[in-house]
Amino acid sequence: MVALNTFSLALGIAGMVALLIVGVVLANFLGLWIQARAAGAPVSFINLIMMRFRKVHPGTIVNSRITAAKAGLDYSTDRLEAHYLAGGDIINVVLALVAADKAGIALNFDKACAIDLATKDTGKTVLEAVRTSINPKVIDCPNPSAGITKITAVAKDGIAVNVRARVTVRTNLDRFVGGATEETIIARVGEGIVTSVGSAASYKTVLENPDSISRLVLEKGVDAATAFSILSIDIADVDVADNVGARLQTEQAEADKQVAQAKAEMRRAAAVAQEQEMAARTQEMRAKVVEAEAMVPTAIAEAFRSGNLGVMDYAKYENVMADTKMRDSIGGENQSTEK
Repeated sequence: MVALNTFSLALGIAGMVALLIVGVVLANFLGLWIQARAAGAPVSFINLIMMRFRKVHPGTIVNSRITAAKAGLDYSTDRLEAHYLAGGDIINVVLALVAADKAGIALNFDKACAIDLATKDTGKTVLEAVRTSINPKVIDCPNPSAGITKITAVAKDGIAVNVRARVTVRTNLDRFVGGATEETIIARVGEGIVTSVGSAASYKTVLENPDSISRLVLEKGVDAATAFSILSIDIADVDVADNVGARLQTEQAEADKQVAQAKAEMRRAAAVAQEQEMAARTQEMRAKVVEAEAMVPTAIAEAFRSGNLGVMDYAKYENVMADTKMRDSIGGENQSTEK
């Protein structure tokens, strides 16, 4: 009797636990199951339960499937779950597919998932890419956020002009995965503007026909291998910046002047050095003359001792020297009087 009561109690507890589990399951999944079936996008009850075990949020999958079904698109829960588990934003993917379908843009589920994963860390979404494909956007060139408002280019006549362009682009979904970004578009357009202005014979040509810049840039195919297709390049502003040719010539003339001054200073220094050298040589020669004159008395004394010079000869020598000194003195006085 006791054993029967124990069995009945255990059976009752097991029944209550089973009812509790069933109640929890119904509370969590019955609403989603009814919602999906009522929307014409049914999902099996077992599949909803297994999503929990696969760490997938059932509400996200069901809502995404309902959104696609209401737009006339049918995607299985397995495909939706696969992208969710890959870390993608399945809601944006479905919304992008619906927008592309309504706009008549060819975009399949796999490509949309690839674009979503590619833009995961860029701050952009696949939905934004599709919207840009539907409604083109305008990119400023150069980018004002970089602190540059205009591109400066120099024509062949040496006059620099400032150019600001606006580029209208549309997302190219076929090249979006692996395609270059907006920064590449801006860089290529800027390069094309510099090349176009640089090939102009005069800055006046650029000012008169700014559309020639956009034509030349478009002909270069600057949107190749990028995630965008360029619809138009519009020159928003063109103005004269500076006479670069004249400034360069002025700077070159100043540099040439400094070089000439340096060479002249070198020549002056060489002349001063040579002058000093000649003065030193003059002093050296004067020292030799003084030295030679100092030897004259010794030579006279030696001539007296050897008998080669007599008293009368010496007296004549003294007379000649005195006469020479007198003449030099008279000449010096005459020169002073003339001055």
